[in-house]
Amino acid sequence: MTATAQYRILHSTSYQYSEPVALCQNQLRMRPRTQPHLTCHECQVQIEPQPLSIDTHPDYFGNIVDSFSIEALHRSLIVNVRSRVSVFAPEAENLLDAPAWETLVGDVRAGTTPIDWQAREFTFGSTRIQHDPRFADYARQCLLPGVSVTEGVDALTRKIHRDFRYDTTATDVNTSTSHAFELKAGVCQDFAHIQIACLRSIGLPARYVSGYLRTYPPPGKPRLVGCDESHAWISVYAGSQIGWVDFDPTNAVRTGTDHIPICHGRDYDDISPMRGIVLGGGATTLRVSVDVAPVETTAEPALGPPIGPPLGTPVN
Repeated sequence: MTATAQYRILHSTSYQYSEPVALCQNQLRMRPRTQPHLTCHECQVQIEPQPLSIDTHPDYFGNIVDSFSIEALHRSLIVNVRSRVSVFAPEAENLLDAPAWETLVGDVRAGTTPIDWQAREFTFGSTRIQHDPRFADYARQCLLPGVSVTEGVDALTRKIHRDFRYDTTATDVNTSTSHAFELKAGVCQDFAHIQIACLRSIGLPARYVSGYLRTYPPPGKPRLVGCDESHAWISVYAGSQIGWVDFDPTNAVRTGTDHIPICHGRDYDDISPMRGIVLGGGATTLRVSVDVAPVETTAEPALGPPIGPPLGTPVN
C-alpha cells in the first residue's frame, strides 16, 4: 500500500517597516499545486493590508503565482498562506527499471520521446548553476559507467551529505554554488544547488524543488507550532517510464511523505517564496514561520527509504 500523509500548512510572512511604505508590488510562490505525488485540497492566501489588485496565474514551470500590489501607506505587510494537502510516497519498485545514466543522457540529447525533450531544458546552466569540470568530476565518483540513474544519484546524495557540513553561518541566500562547493558547507539551498550542478555537468536533467519538511520533536516534548521550516531538495529525471524522482542531499534520503513539494524550477531564483519591490519603508524587520501539522495518515510517515546509515533529526 502506498504511504500517504495529510497536512495542514500555515506559512506566515511578516514585514515591519520603520517608515511608511507608499507602494509595494510582490509575487508569492507559496501555493501547493496538484502533481504526481501531491494533491492540494484547498489553499487560501490572506494579505494585510488588502491589495489594490491581485492576480493568480501559473508561471513558465507551472507553479502557481500570486502577484499583488498595495498602493496605500502602510507600516507592515502580513501574508498568511493556509493549505491542506495529501502527500504520496513514490513506489520504490518502479525505480529498479531506471536506465543507465549514460543511456539517459543520450536519450535526452536526442529527444527520443517528448518527455525526454521537455526534460532537456534542465540540463543547461541557469542563474545560480553553471557547468563546471569540478562538478562533473565529483559526480562521476558516484555515477560510474553502466550505473543506473537512480542508483548513481542515490550514491551522490549520500556523498554530498557525508562530505559537506550543514552550517547555517557558512553561507547566506546570495552565496554562489561554486563558493559553497569550495567551502564544503552550507544549508539545504546550497546542497541542492551543488547536487544539481554536478548532475547537469554530466548531462543529466535536474531541477530545484522548494517545499516543506515535517520534523519531529525530541522524545517527550510537544510539537511546537511554527517549528517546521521551508526546505529545498532536488529532482532528477529518470527516463520516460519513471519520470522525475526527488532526493534530499541535506538528509541523505529519497523523499517520502515528510517532504511536501510546492514549486520547482532551474534554481532558487526561479521559485523564491516571496519577492518584490517597495517604495519607502526605511529599516525592515522580517519574520517568517511555517507550521506543518499532520491531519491524517494511512501509513507511518517517513523521510523515504534511507540511502545511508540511519540519521537523527532531519535537517531543514
